[in-house]
Amino acid sequence: MQTYHNKTVQQTAELLGTDIKTGLTHDEVKKRLHRYGKNELIEKKKKNIFIKFLEQFNDFMIIILLSAAAVSFITSIMQGDADITEPVIILAIVILNALLGVIQEKRAEKSLEALKKLSSPHACVLRNGNELNIPAANVVPGDILIISAGDLVAADCRLVTSNNLTTDESSLTGESVNAEKDASVVLEEFTALGDRKNIILSSTSVTAGKATAIVTGTGMNTEVGHIANMLLDVIPDFTYDKKQV
Repeated sequence: MQTYHNKTVQQTAELLGTDIKTGLTHDEVKKRLHRYGKNELIEKKKKNIFIKFLEQFNDFMIIILLSAAAVSFITSIMQGDADITEPVIILAIVILNALLGVIQEKRAEKSLEALKKLSSPHACVLRNGNELNIPAANVVPGDILIISAGDLVAADCRLVTSNNLTTDESSLTGESVNAEKDASVVLEEFTALGDRKNIILSSTSVTAGKATAIVTGTGMNTEVGHIANMLLDVIPDFTYDKKQV
């Protein structure tokens, strides 16, 4: 996956095919919306709890355990042995495993809902040289984002300019202290996420200052999107098109 904290502003603009002074054209935005999709976290269609419970049995190892329980039960009956302790234990383990799986899915869904609530509803962007206030879902890679204190960052971005900028990244990095940002620095490729001073992250809040930035990742291709993807891995039968910037 492409990284931008180790690129200059000009290199980033060239890689993303944008103009830092005028932003993208409306035609280009339409093309990128079609290519990358909406700037949203994807959520799996919810199923009722009974269907979720049944889905837990759609696993090769579970089928083997159920088959073993059935064979053990039939063997006991054929031998005239009334002891069905072993198949009952196996069945109990399988049912317990299914219940735990359903609970894990429910927790993953709740966590994903919490992540979606962190998303910014609107964003200020520069397009065709004009500042526009648009739904955050319509932000695309290459957009020039204009942010100030109090804003929620709509997407992952490489800073172009910054003026006394600090952000709260505690939800992603665990750091309780506000992160100081500086658009002028260029960092090493393997710099830790919490130390990337020239990057601002989707769903984090701007606590002070103002800045302009190039959008480098949207939707599931953001740092918060990667977290959402890990949560979705808990929910079976989910796939999405991982289009990378």
